[in-house]
Amino acid sequence: MKINFKKTLVKGAVALLCGAALVGCGRLAAGDSKESENKNSGGDKDTVLMYQVGVAPENLDELMEIANKRIEDEVGVRLKIQYIGWGDYEKKMNVITSSGENYDIAFAQDYLNNAQKGAYADLTELAQKYAPETMEQIDEAYITGNTIDGKLYAIPVNANVYAQQMFTFNPTFLDKYDMDISKVETLEDLEPFLQTVKDNESGVVPLTAGSGWRIEKDLDYLIGNNVPLGIDLNGDPKKLINPYEEGDSLLPLLDTMHDYYTKGFVPADAATSQTAYNTDEDTWFVRQETQGPYDYGDYLLQRITGKEITSRPFSKAAKTVAQARMANFVISNNSKKKEESMKVLNLLNSDPELLNGLVYGVEGRNWEKTDEEGRIRLLDGYSDPKSGYMSAWNLANNAILYIDEKVTDEQIEHRDESIEEAEESPLLGFNFVTDNVKTEITNVNNVAAQYTAGLQTGSVDPKKVVPEYLEKLKEAGLDKIQEEAQKQFDEFNANK
Repeated sequence: MKINFKKTLVKGAVALLCGAALVGCGRLAAGDSKESENKNSGGDKDTVLMYQVGVAPENLDELMEIANKRIEDEVGVRLKIQYIGWGDYEKKMNVITSSGENYDIAFAQDYLNNAQKGAYADLTELAQKYAPETMEQIDEAYITGNTIDGKLYAIPVNANVYAQQMFTFNPTFLDKYDMDISKVETLEDLEPFLQTVKDNESGVVPLTAGSGWRIEKDLDYLIGNNVPLGIDLNGDPKKLINPYEEGDSLLPLLDTMHDYYTKGFVPADAATSQTAYNTDEDTWFVRQETQGPYDYGDYLLQRITGKEITSRPFSKAAKTVAQARMANFVISNNSKKKEESMKVLNLLNSDPELLNGLVYGVEGRNWEKTDEEGRIRLLDGYSDPKSGYMSAWNLANNAILYIDEKVTDEQIEHRDESIEEAEESPLLGFNFVTDNVKTEITNVNNVAAQYTAGLQTGSVDPKKVVPEYLEKLKEAGLDKIQEEAQKQFDEFNANK
């Protein structure tokens, strides 16, 4: 059964994933996993409880007091947002879910598994009845990527529906050495620029590879990149491959990374390094960033760093399952207020006044409207931590957010065109049922943990280590996983 929701992209009101997302992530990266909770009033009967991931704004009570005036008028309940830090969210939500603790809305954790186990409410009919405005605006890829056995269990945040991998350059060194990076398209193209920085800038890391570095180009993984099975987006769209032995996307890149490592372009401790290399500092030359349509190219990084940062794409813009499930909000199957919860989610996703007040903060202090409709000007208060705001990427529909006056009309036009043109991964809509291979997946993950970082950062010679890695994967049961997944994928394609 296929769900047929009418979808349209909003062309008028435009969005800003904005500094709220990047600044928020930066604060979280500093290690703040402390649970935060707002204390807005309201009894359980008249309150919808939402669990949110991240760190609460310092003025959360103020933001919620303003928001709840509108929510109460429209829905008749108050919204209580309880933040749980990134470091604790997975563990705490697993406990909450397994114990059957009552809550209403939550940022989804392990969406597919929990939906299949019945932890999340079926929203198929609820969304059509109580959130038609929201469903009108969500890109089709979000619905396809979150539909499980013909049912929808989440309201996804309509934002960066596709992702594209970029090489991002520090302008300090581009300008200093008059570098022309306009023809950079591949990892190999970076070498002369990396060599220049290596030869002339002591203490600057040419390429910021660390333990989490992954350079896989145009690959969409079935279960995440620790289980090396997926689709080569430049290859057979119906064949699941192990990119360490098939396809032309990964193996040459591993050789290049090892060459760069031996030449000193990559930190010596790259396989274990957790160094962040802050974007506003001159400790780095090239880094890898992920961009989507609502990043407006390099606009976000430029605004956050105050530098004319420049990026070059090295992968396709692809709508994948990972992007479709990047930020899902679900309603607990145990919630006693499913209808009210859906109405709240709909209001967050369809009411510009409500959402902009949460994402940008208090109007008149953090921002103000300009003379041009749909545009705003950020004020000094926006930079004050005590006059906070919420992240856009994991809250609600970015397409109804106002846009910074500094974003150009050309960037907006490119956003809309790129969304239409982005390639859909063949895996979009395919939900792999792992019941028969759970043990093998665990074993493969354990093997990958021993080899992936070393291979990806170039710290080991792939010609020597890849054969050993493949043998260990075989012993762990990767072939069985691949056989089961291919069987299900064939059935999926036959019934598509």
